[in-house]
Amino acid sequence: MTTPAIDASAVVARFNPLYRAYLVVTIGLTMCCTLVGIPLAIVWFCGVGPWWARHYYDKLMCRLDDKTLRFRKGILFQVEKTIPLENIQDVTFIEGPILKKFHLATLKFETAGHSAGQAHDMHLTGIIDAHEFRNRIIEAREALRQQHAQRGGGTGGGSAAGDAHLAVLERISTRLEEIAEMMRTQR
Repeated sequence: MTTPAIDASAVVARFNPLYRAYLVVTIGLTMCCTLVGIPLAIVWFCGVGPWWARHYYDKLMCRLDDKTLRFRKGILFQVEKTIPLENIQDVTFIEGPILKKFHLATLKFETAGHSAGQAHDMHLTGIIDAHEFRNRIIEAREALRQQHAQRGGGTGGGSAAGDAHLAVLERISTRLEEIAEMMRTQR
C-alpha cells in the first residue's frame, strides 16, 4: 500500500489550545441567554462542553499548499472544505474583545465561485500566528496568479486555447451580423 506524496511547500496551521475554552464559554453563554437554555448550559459547563470542545479541537485541520486551502472540522458530522487559492478574494483578520481574552483571532475568507450565486465565506478561528498564516495565504495566491499570467492562463493572451476561443467568438459575431442583415432585408 502506497502513501500519497506530501507537498514539501505545504503549510499546516496549528490551532491554539485556548480555542477549546473559548468554544465552551461562548456556546454556554449563548445557551444562558434563554430561560430554556439555562438547564442545558449547566449540563454543558459540567462536562458535555469540555468533552465536545476537546474532540472538536482534535479534529481541526487546516492546510495550505501552492494551489488550495483545505480545512476540516466536526465530530459527528465532519466538514471538509477545499478552496482554490485563485477563488480567494479577500482574507480578513478579525480580533474582538472576547477573542483577545483567549488570545485568539479569526480569519475570514471571502471567495467567489465561477458562476453567479456561488460566492462563499469561511471563518477560521484559533490559528496560532494568524497574521503570519494570512500573509502566507496572500503570498501563495499572488504566486499562483503570477504563474497564470506568465503562462497566459485565463486571459487568452496568445495561448492556443485563447486563440481557439477567439476564433469561435469571431464566427459567432459574423453569423449574428448575417442574421441581423437578413432581418433588415425582410422588413
